[in-house]
Amino acid sequence: MNGDAVTGRNPESWIISFGERTEDEARCYEAPYARVELLVKEQRLATGSPAEKRDWRKLGRRAPAMFDAIARLERFIVTPETAKHRVFKWMKPPVIPDKNLVVIARADDVIFGVLDSRLHEVWALRMGTSLEDRPSYTSKSTFRTLPFPADVTPADTAAGAPTGPRVEAIAAAARRLNELRENWLNPAEWVDRVPEIVPGFPDRIIPKPGHEAELKKRALTNLYNLRPAWIDSAHKVLDAAVAAAYGWPDYTPDMPDDEILRRLLAVNLQRAARS
Repeated sequence: MNGDAVTGRNPESWIISFGERTEDEARCYEAPYARVELLVKEQRLATGSPAEKRDWRKLGRRAPAMFDAIARLERFIVTPETAKHRVFKWMKPPVIPDKNLVVIARADDVIFGVLDSRLHEVWALRMGTSLEDRPSYTSKSTFRTLPFPADVTPADTAAGAPTGPRVEAIAAAARRLNELRENWLNPAEWVDRVPEIVPGFPDRIIPKPGHEAELKKRALTNLYNLRPAWIDSAHKVLDAAVAAAYGWPDYTPDMPDDEILRRLLAVNLQRAARS
């Protein structure tokens, strides 16, 4: 999956990946190996990169540490590097993320909820850059700089999802938001879910007769362009839960962006002073 598959409809593209297998191990997969040898080898051997020449059969940007991190998870979080709307989505192995997706190796609804909140969006828009009219999101400038609520930082959640009333409220709101979005993207009355021929991969989503054109329009970008009342309401519930986790009882949906940024910066400075 790439960024377009997150913000639009998933084209269900397939890619041959031998991971970190040796060439002898890759050859055991005869048909895939032959296809990569035919379509990739000549191009890779013509590059000036010794690594690409040596590992011509492997993906160019493999990020083995990332793949190791997500391989242990039932699911993980992704967001496009550039997008009109800052949206996050669940992905499940063995589906792999394209190089233009930012991957957050966490499986809990709490982290998902904090990232999908208005508070994080405001921070990301200020800390990130942009490509034309599309804001950019990077691990270094936007994710790693975010002061997560106390006990919900990436370090706190490395061993598993946090617990307690504050974080349970975030998790519940995040699950509800995700459920509403998924139901809108693929209404049960419009689609059939067909098991993929390869066990373990997601079901294929096939439009029922008469709903083909309508289903093409069901994409996250279109949803947030429309921003119907029900999605706005779900976000407000999530935002309030995240604000409560920061200890902001006076948070309201009309709190100015600059005030949110001022408070998040104050959290950052307090933690920096203690470190």
